[in-house]
Amino acid sequence: MQFTIFMSRNPSYNRFRQPSLEIMETLAQLLTRQTREADLYRPLDRNRVECFACGHRCPIGPGFSGVCKVRFNEDGKLYAPYGYVSSVYADPIEKKPFFHALPSSLALSFGMLGCDLHCGYCQNWVTSQALRDFRSTLEFQSVAPRELVKLALRQRSGALVSTYNEPLITAEWSVAVFREAKAAGLTTGFVSNGNATPEVLEYIRPWVDLYKVDLKSFRDRRYHELGGRIGPILDSIRRIHALGFWLEIVTLVIPEFNDSDEELRDIAEFLAGISVDIPWHVTAFHKDYKMTGPDDTPPSTLVRAARIGQEAGLRYVYAGNLPGQTGGLENTRCPSCQMAVIERSGFRVLRNRLADGHCPRCAIRIPGVWGGPPPHRQESADLVHIRCG
Repeated sequence: MQFTIFMSRNPSYNRFRQPSLEIMETLAQLLTRQTREADLYRPLDRNRVECFACGHRCPIGPGFSGVCKVRFNEDGKLYAPYGYVSSVYADPIEKKPFFHALPSSLALSFGMLGCDLHCGYCQNWVTSQALRDFRSTLEFQSVAPRELVKLALRQRSGALVSTYNEPLITAEWSVAVFREAKAAGLTTGFVSNGNATPEVLEYIRPWVDLYKVDLKSFRDRRYHELGGRIGPILDSIRRIHALGFWLEIVTLVIPEFNDSDEELRDIAEFLAGISVDIPWHVTAFHKDYKMTGPDDTPPSTLVRAARIGQEAGLRYVYAGNLPGQTGGLENTRCPSCQMAVIERSGFRVLRNRLADGHCPRCAIRIPGVWGGPPPHRQESADLVHIRCG
């Protein structure tokens, strides 16, 4: 099978403004043909529907789409994206980041187009904002679930992960892919903003093993700036843990946006109140997309955030994406004897001392989805790597 994904070059704002708007209309039309009737909705009056793929729970009239712009009502039926990908890349599962799942293994990551939020610092805006920003990428390719699974197996990946855009808004497609993935023995995962509903979490639960949530702030006004509300995210984090997904939380620490001691402490105490075993990743902001005002996050801020997390009782706090600059905060330590059971630099595992998920020194179990040793990594000639973050 020859499998190729193409990415466009982003045109400049002024020179290509009108042509890009015309292309965006064509993209929307093309995407309507890559849909199926959704599962995650209910009918309302006057041919309206309520979508519950995400926390917006959009009431959508005939001929209109939801906030995400990819789920739409046609004659009283809700249609959702299906049967395509815009980005595919095989890379370390630590990059998602999952630090307590299949260390050193590859994850085949795939993404579609659209998002229910519009974060000004989005590193994947070329896919997530494709129907909002005419500078974004416009390409996608039809694919069957089995083809993605075969590709993952050929890449010797241990996991298949929906990411690059918000997977909740394409949950029906993810489930179709993950049915095949689970039958092939692959671990599955979502990399998500966590703006879920009880219905969508119950829907994906049989098919999704790992769930990473970006907890972007602990202030509702900040979430309003990003196009959402904090309530559904906090409710979803509680529910994700209660339903038994393997949950890891990431907070991108942005100077003067969410980096105060008070806010970081509120996040850490909230997570510790659910479980002290939830891994919390504090990661460094860098100027991207529309957010070019704040300074890049220094290592000292991540060390401070990690200390706050530890003081709140969290056992596994990681300072990420500044390799070698945060004093060992990339490593997993046994909470009992403090032995470094997994040592990392960036997304590379330098040493894994875990013995069947237990500390080799004191035999304490380290929570996670550990599995066996990762298969040998092998590049595949029929995959064009697209690095989307």
